[in-house]
Amino acid sequence: MRRRGALEQINRRAMRAPRRYETTIDRTGLALGAGSALAGGIIFALLLLGGQRDPLSLLGGWLIGSLFSAIGITAVGGPIWLTLHIAGLRRAWHAAAVGAMTAMLIFVGAQTYGFGVLDMPAMDARTLLYRWLSALASSAILAGIAAAIGGVMWRIAYRRGVER
Repeated sequence: MRRRGALEQINRRAMRAPRRYETTIDRTGLALGAGSALAGGIIFALLLLGGQRDPLSLLGGWLIGSLFSAIGITAVGGPIWLTLHIAGLRRAWHAAAVGAMTAMLIFVGAQTYGFGVLDMPAMDARTLLYRWLSALASSAILAGIAAAIGGVMWRIAYRRGVER
């Protein structure tokens, strides 16, 4: 019974939240495509920095990067953003924060053996502090890029709506 009262209170707060930005399914799809293409551009840039000059390899890297980015944005960012959208938190900085936080968590977790939960080689125990500092620094750069991509996606997807 207590839980139902809390849910009703959350629902009332969400309904009072200003809904100043609205989207449609087609703009959401365009935003996903743009975000995926931009994220694929990161792979493209990394390939260029790595010395790759073959046009087909660069195109393939961009396409694969875009495909996996689309999957990641949809699977990880989508449910988080849907929750914020329903709660009325639809501003550009919300989108940037979702992008930054999800990228930071995913990349730090990937570089630190699942935040230290998974087994690591004994040899890596000697450089654990370096691994964490390196993971935080490199992930912060990627989080900044993900925040920018989230902002671009927000700009494509949302338009000012009528306040209810």
